[in-house]
Amino acid sequence: MDTKELFNLKGKVALITGGAGVLGSSMAQVLAKYGVITGILGQTIEKTDATVQVIKKNGGEAFAVKANVLNKEELEEVRDFIIGKYGRLDILINAAGGNIPGATIAPDQAIYDMELEHLQKVLDLNNIGTMLPSQVFSEIFANQKTGIIINISSNTAQRPLTNVVGYSAAKAAIDNFTKWLAVELASKYGEGLRVNAIAPGFFIGKQNRTLLLSPDGSLTSRGEKIIEHTPMGRFGMPADMDGALLFLCSDMSKFVTGIVINVDGGFGATSI
Repeated sequence: MDTKELFNLKGKVALITGGAGVLGSSMAQVLAKYGVITGILGQTIEKTDATVQVIKKNGGEAFAVKANVLNKEELEEVRDFIIGKYGRLDILINAAGGNIPGATIAPDQAIYDMELEHLQKVLDLNNIGTMLPSQVFSEIFANQKTGIIINISSNTAQRPLTNVVGYSAAKAAIDNFTKWLAVELASKYGEGLRVNAIAPGFFIGKQNRTLLLSPDGSLTSRGEKIIEHTPMGRFGMPADMDGALLFLCSDMSKFVTGIVINVDGGFGATSI
């Protein structure tokens, strides 16, 4: 088959949870650029619609939908809307997730100071927030005998970072679930169903900006340590995810399932 045809995504329908975030929005825009009808799912239409308007301004097709990734009924309503309007769904990207300060251990704290309530929120957002959309929307894929799920993992899943206990544990579970679901769907519904994950390294976002950068833009001590252990010597940029994303969404990876692709500038390969 012609390579251009293998990469052809035009007319596909995708849904991105957390699609209004830094990485989610970037992924939505690159898919739309390649002709994918892109759905942006979030808890507020205002934020998701902002990404939709950027896509439309650039000539792409997109739509905004509102749902909490921890609410099955709301997700089912979105599923029914997509089937009613487009008749199919081809790609699900589980980009919703994140961390909160209460699930981390500050340098002057110990594990005994961590609050269960905050830990539970991080585990729910990242784990249930990936598993539940996968459960709801993969039903479409099972009926179609085709569909792609891409989960968002993290380098912290493979190499736990000091202080970041809750998020590291949650993302490690994402890696495990990705492999489990890949086997579950392909073995029961056919080779047309694939599940993989992308593990970003360190990208500057709202949640980690103050941890990695000082107000003047210089590196914090934490930021310096990370760059020292990143062979490419910089933080990631949203566009750095494009290649892995397009590969996993296209037929270029049609015999690839159950893997995690690191996009980290070599951080995960570095040792002290």
